[in-house]
Amino acid sequence: MQRSTLSDQPCSVARTLDIIGDRWTPLVLRDIAIGISRFDAIQGDLGVSRKVLTQRLEALVEHDVVVRVAYQDNPPRYDYRLTEKGSDLAMVLLAMQQFGDKWAYGGAPPIQWRHLSCGQVSTPVACCDHCGEQVRPGDAVPLRGPGFSEADAPTVAAALDRIDTAFG
Repeated sequence: MQRSTLSDQPCSVARTLDIIGDRWTPLVLRDIAIGISRFDAIQGDLGVSRKVLTQRLEALVEHDVVVRVAYQDNPPRYDYRLTEKGSDLAMVLLAMQQFGDKWAYGGAPPIQWRHLSCGQVSTPVACCDHCGEQVRPGDAVPLRGPGFSEADAPTVAAALDRIDTAFG
């Protein structure tokens, strides 16, 4: 079944879901991000059908999230590597991992991250790009951005007006 596109939605979340909004794509992206980069290795790790994996990889390449790099000519075989866009998108997976670590694993995560700069085991967090303080829901409010269109999102515009009034 072909899913409908969300690319006409005036929402960054919806448009991101247009790229990763199925069951397998985030897991394919996760594998590539941690270094499982060959088709057979990804397929073996996930147990996904070859057809579905081919479709997901083609979509990730089409969206410039990953690139195919040939490592063998006959037969042609490829490594899949994250682009800059893919590295940015992989940050979404870190947020999902934090949720799963807390709520699915009760705070005992199956995978941890070692920060290469300092060598310590760390939990990546979203932080303010100005002051460096961690930002969590409730610590910030949405404002109209340069790509916002009142005509495309009248319900959101009304909500932002209420926020502007409350925090203005």
